[in-house]
Amino acid sequence: MTIKIDDNFVLRQIERSDAKDIFRTIDTQREYLSKWLPFVEFTKAESDSEAFVDSVISAPEDKHEYVFTIRKSDEFAGLIGFKDTDRLNKKTEIGYWLSEKFQKQGVMTRAVEKLCQYAFNDLDINRVQIKCAVGNVPSKNIPKRLEFKFEGVERQGELLSGNIFTDVEVYSKLKYEE
Repeated sequence: MTIKIDDNFVLRQIERSDAKDIFRTIDTQREYLSKWLPFVEFTKAESDSEAFVDSVISAPEDKHEYVFTIRKSDEFAGLIGFKDTDRLNKKTEIGYWLSEKFQKQGVMTRAVEKLCQYAFNDLDINRVQIKCAVGNVPSKNIPKRLEFKFEGVERQGELLSGNIFTDVEVYSKLKYEE
C-alpha cells in the first residue's frame, strides 16, 4: 500500500527489502538519531533491522500495525507508523523518525497528517495520540502544528540511550476534530 504525501514524497508500507535502507540510515546517523530514539543503541547490524521488519510483517492479525517507509522518489527518508493500537477502544499512537537530510522540510508534518486521515477514514480509529520527549522540540512541534490537544506530561515515560528516563508530552486528536 502507498499513500501519497505530496508530489515528492510517499508513504509505502514496509517491506523486507527496506531493512537495508533502515539500517544504513541508522548506522550513518547514530549520533543524531540516538538522542531521542532508544532503539538506535540496539541496532548494531543489518540483521537487527531485518528482525524489526520481520516482526512488523509477520505479526498476527490481531497485533498487526501499519508501518510505512517515507520515500522521496525511491530514496528512503524515514519511518512512520501506528503502535499499541487498541482496536476495541478505537485508538492508536503514531511513532515516527526522519533522516537528518530530510529535516526542516515539513515532510513529517505532512506524513502525520496523511496517517491521521488514514486512521480516521479507513481504519475507523477515533483517537490518535503522539508522545514526544519534553526536550524534542522539532518532534513536538508536529502535533502542535496539526492542532492535536496537549494532554499532559507522562513522567519518565521513555527510557533513552544511556539508561536515562525522559518525560514525554502526550498529544491527541479525535476523529471529530479532523
